[in-house]
Amino acid sequence: MRQEAFGSGPGAGHEPSRSAGNALRELRRTSILHVDMDAFFVSVELRSRPDLRGKPVIVGFPAERSVVLSASYEARATGVKSAMPMSIAMRRCPSAVIINPRHTVYYEVSGQIMEIFASITDLVEPLSVDEAFLDVGGAIRRLGSPLEIGHLIRRRVQSELGITASVGIASTKFVAKIASTRCKPDGILQINAEDTLDYLHSLPVNALWGVGGKTGEVLARLGIRTVADVAATPLASLKKVLGASGEHVHRLSMGVDPRPVTPTRLEKSIGAEETFSNDTGDDALLHRELLRLSHRTAGRLRSSGMLARTVALKLRYSDFSTVTRSRSVHAPVDSAQMIYQVAVQLLESLGPRSMSVRLVGVRAEQLEPAGQTSLQLSLDRRDDNWRAAEQALDRVSERFGSKTLLPARLLEPGKPPTGT
Repeated sequence: MRQEAFGSGPGAGHEPSRSAGNALRELRRTSILHVDMDAFFVSVELRSRPDLRGKPVIVGFPAERSVVLSASYEARATGVKSAMPMSIAMRRCPSAVIINPRHTVYYEVSGQIMEIFASITDLVEPLSVDEAFLDVGGAIRRLGSPLEIGHLIRRRVQSELGITASVGIASTKFVAKIASTRCKPDGILQINAEDTLDYLHSLPVNALWGVGGKTGEVLARLGIRTVADVAATPLASLKKVLGASGEHVHRLSMGVDPRPVTPTRLEKSIGAEETFSNDTGDDALLHRELLRLSHRTAGRLRSSGMLARTVALKLRYSDFSTVTRSRSVHAPVDSAQMIYQVAVQLLESLGPRSMSVRLVGVRAEQLEPAGQTSLQLSLDRRDDNWRAAEQALDRVSERFGSKTLLPARLLEPGKPPTGT
């Protein structure tokens, strides 16, 4: 584990001699945490495969059209990155162990991570399944300084979940995110409020949000290579070359990020998609995959405590053209069978296909918390029976693993497609 504190403020060393009230105010100036799991999918898999620790590991399907979902740091050292085509990843790291993803398990662990965060503070803003912003200003009296709270979170994640997390601590969300990135893996880094500009101005320009490869090249042609260079450049000059984003980049270079941690953020949609190993026009195979994706989507809805009022279908054809269709349902759903029925109707509404299909996807949209919604009873009791059966499957999967029980149609012979 790497621990580091930039500067000499209250969280970095000895607490200054000042009144308790002033000391508390100083600590609260640097009370935003960005907590990010290290190689999350891989770390979850290594809990049951400890023999693979220290080895290059990739989570993804070993097929030409699949992509890397997660890679261990040993694999990353060879140039493997998330979202990279698996074909390239396997060429760069031929010794890597490939593990098929288990999305249900990842979302279960994600829920446990968020429960740990919620026990620390009410101000938690999830960004993805394995990272979140936390404002711990209100927890300082109870749990100690932000740095101590960061250590507490890391200890609990390690002891309760068997994975590691990196924590960035700062006075703004933007700088906290930078700090967690800079101390990975398995580290903690605090940037004190009064030291923010000194720290930012020591970084390369691509540390700023919104400065990717192309923007970095544009700035480099002007001799702007560090965050300090951006801060020293007149705003008018930045806007001339970057347009409206010039003001955004300039504000960040000065450490300005007034956004609060917003705990009310909800996922706008939940879904899953698959890319076939070979393009297909087989309706039976498409229907089987829609059923598989509907179960994956419904499982994520139920584990998230959400219901959907709209179901969407996505098709990508062999020429890479993409179509989407969606339909609202009469009552909010979290049942795979009900999602599947709508998805099949949407597929049939597209009519005869002139091209084979490369990718198929299902999404649940217009989400709302299940606890705030009364499920309407269907006139057809089969809907309720399906939902009860799937909840029973959830309980079996929690105890014995996600592949213990499957719908019979998903056990039909035939090569399954490759996940993306």
